[in-house]
Amino acid sequence: MGYGPPNTVAAMRRIKAEGGWGVVNTEYCSIHPSADDAPYAFCTLWDEDDVACQALMTEGVHEFGALAGVELWHGGSHSPNRLTRMTPLSVSGESLHLTAPIQARAMDKSDSRDLRRWQVDAAKRAKRAGFDLVYVYAGHAYLPFQFLSHRHNQRSDEYGGSLENRARLLREMLEETKEAVGDTMAVAIRLAVDELMGDHGITADGEGREVVEMLAELPDLWDVNVSDVDQDSKSARFSDEGFQEPYTAFVKSLTSKPVVGVGRYTSPDRMAGLVRRGALDLIGAARPSIADQFLPRKVEEGRVQEIRECIGCNICRSGNNEGAPIRCTQNPTMGEEWRRGWHPEVITARGSDAHVLVIGGGPAGLECARAAGQRGYRVTLAEASTALGGRINREATLPGLATWTRVRDWRIGRLHDLANVEIYLDSLLGPDDVAELEADHVICATGANWRRDGVGTATHFGVAGLGDAHVLTPDDILIDGAEPTGQVVIYDDDHYFMAGALAERFAAAGHTVTYVTPAALASSWTEMTNEQHFIQARLIEAGVAIVANRSLAAATGDHVRLGCIFTGREIEQACDTLVLVTSRRSRDTLYQALAASGTKGLQRIGDCEVPGAIVHAVHAGHRAARELDAVIDPDMPFRRDRVTA
Repeated sequence: MGYGPPNTVAAMRRIKAEGGWGVVNTEYCSIHPSADDAPYAFCTLWDEDDVACQALMTEGVHEFGALAGVELWHGGSHSPNRLTRMTPLSVSGESLHLTAPIQARAMDKSDSRDLRRWQVDAAKRAKRAGFDLVYVYAGHAYLPFQFLSHRHNQRSDEYGGSLENRARLLREMLEETKEAVGDTMAVAIRLAVDELMGDHGITADGEGREVVEMLAELPDLWDVNVSDVDQDSKSARFSDEGFQEPYTAFVKSLTSKPVVGVGRYTSPDRMAGLVRRGALDLIGAARPSIADQFLPRKVEEGRVQEIRECIGCNICRSGNNEGAPIRCTQNPTMGEEWRRGWHPEVITARGSDAHVLVIGGGPAGLECARAAGQRGYRVTLAEASTALGGRINREATLPGLATWTRVRDWRIGRLHDLANVEIYLDSLLGPDDVAELEADHVICATGANWRRDGVGTATHFGVAGLGDAHVLTPDDILIDGAEPTGQVVIYDDDHYFMAGALAERFAAAGHTVTYVTPAALASSWTEMTNEQHFIQARLIEAGVAIVANRSLAAATGDHVRLGCIFTGREIEQACDTLVLVTSRRSRDTLYQALAASGTKGLQRIGDCEVPGAIVHAVHAGHRAARELDAVIDPDMPFRRDRVTA
């Protein structure tokens, strides 16, 4: 959320404290305008206005007895300074890590003194804002870490050469920060102890360990992880729970100070086990605390079955990478605490004795029925198939996506706790059935189907020749069990997970697979979820041929024609089975019939209204339930949060 909406971010973190988290940290917080990460949503402690904004957070966190921490940050060559237009800085002078037509200037000794002063000044501001912990941030290959790394640090002065010299700046920042804040704040260090690049980077059994040995007793808290952000924030598709433990477990043996570690820990049993066997003192949990802000309280109260366990989809990361407020697939209230007044555990009681009919048991319908039932409405949930879950049941069968079933399972579990909700499976409703039920609110959540005509972002009028080709859609494969034959071409004009996951599945089954996309990269939108690099690497390793920057021009019985998106020049590609992953069409026939008949209290949600990701469907279902019998301004359904001078 960054520095822009102070009430929004303060309310979100206040609720985390209410939920029982012991320490609630900011995101990375810039110490100076020369560390500007726009358009990404970083926060700042540049001046007294920032102090006032951050105080909103600390006051809310302290209200529930939690500690407030601030991750003071300078990005160095990770900061192109698009907003401030200040000169980018780096340890030795190098290209920026983000593509930009400007490099970073090598820091001289006066710059090093300035950096330490900026850190101290920001720490003092943090103290005035009411923080309890202040960080020296040497994670994720940011500036203090760049001084440590022999890949970045080519200096020949006292800050370069030996590891002791390369660690000098980090030691000075720790010592001077501690002196500045006194004994009323803890000074923590975040250190990436392994870059997962072998001898080319810092390793846990090499210089990462040596840095911890050098500084073992200096900070008040060690917060350890791996680098860089993509590695640290791996999705469940590419990492198991606790995947960082083999790299960070050594730290406890080298220091008497408490150690916190991360690794997308989602299971309370796993968290407690780490502490019991002495691997960590504290569990760092960003994504699990996003999925369920009340996870610690539920553990404390013996309600572990009620925890909304993180699915590791990294939609939360997409918010940051798109420069938008955070959101969560599992927790639709995330980011809505202040602007819509949504609490993750508390919901307004029903506004009437109305009967609510929800048609469709996919992610939108499940969340709508659950939230409406929690409000106290009499709810009927009708699902046409023999199982609840909708698209989740299909998509979770793809490689690496099994954790997505948690979206379905948590909601089914909560529905079974509600005596006022009736669930009917194998119930395909028509207009007459709906009329017979005499519901006061009828909510259509009937989903969407993948298109067979090739229409997508690059192809607006369909594709010639599809009637003569062997064409499959994801629905044919995941619902009907169809399998490709011969040479398989997957055409991806959707750009999220589906086409890449199908390509991986078919390659593993022994098919010859060519992946075609009008984008420059495979599954290009997954750059937003920090997965793209891993997807492309896995496809290459699986032997999938990737043909980028090509649209699907035409198809025949044994080949397809692919047009260059820049020149239009066409090439031919052998193809026995063409798998179209382009766009989806809402399955809204029932909704349209009900609308034509004047059905009262009618609305459509989720994919039935507009196809999107599961996160959109869950949010739509929750919003529909929250707004039943409420007076909502359709033109401005939420409060705007603005910083004013």
